[in-house]
Amino acid sequence: MRSTEPVASGPPAPGGPEALGRLLQRSSRGDHAAFGELYDATAARVHGLALRVVRDPAQAEEVTQEAYLETWRTASRFDPAKGSALSWMMTIVHRKAVDRVRSAEASTRRDLTYHHRTSTPEHDSTAEAAHASLEAHRVRSALAALTDVQREAVELAYLGGYTHTEVAQLLDLPLGTAKTRIRDGLIRLRDAMGVGQ
Repeated sequence: MRSTEPVASGPPAPGGPEALGRLLQRSSRGDHAAFGELYDATAARVHGLALRVVRDPAQAEEVTQEAYLETWRTASRFDPAKGSALSWMMTIVHRKAVDRVRSAEASTRRDLTYHHRTSTPEHDSTAEAAHASLEAHRVRSALAALTDVQREAVELAYLGGYTHTEVAQLLDLPLGTAKTRIRDGLIRLRDAMGVGQ
């Protein structure tokens, strides 16, 4: 396969469209020299169309090469009664270029989808602080709704980190009474905060 660098533009081939058709028909019979002439006569236009569609020089060169390879393989399918050789070739180029663009877009979509699914969202400390502040306000309001003895027992057990036995000792209460105050306080807190509703 020859280089896909475009040659200088000019007339498509000596003798016009019929000459390109004859070169394509000779190429279909395995005539390498005819295919070389066909390439030289059409490379600038083929590469130009590929570049206009894919908009990337490296991709356009690959599309051009693929189009010429398909032209070589399928040259026997060319029917001059249905159109010119150049139109037939340009259809191949256009199809290959569009396929390349679609493939690149699908790959980009897959990459973006994967990135969105696997990336961790950025930490929003402002929203988190606001949420924590609202929760703290709700807890303080709920604690205020408790009786003094319930609030004292709950604060020692859950804010102070004391065990039920230690709460009973600190408040000079029997253990059962301390547990009851803590349990009753937690039930009222749950109800006041709407937990489990």
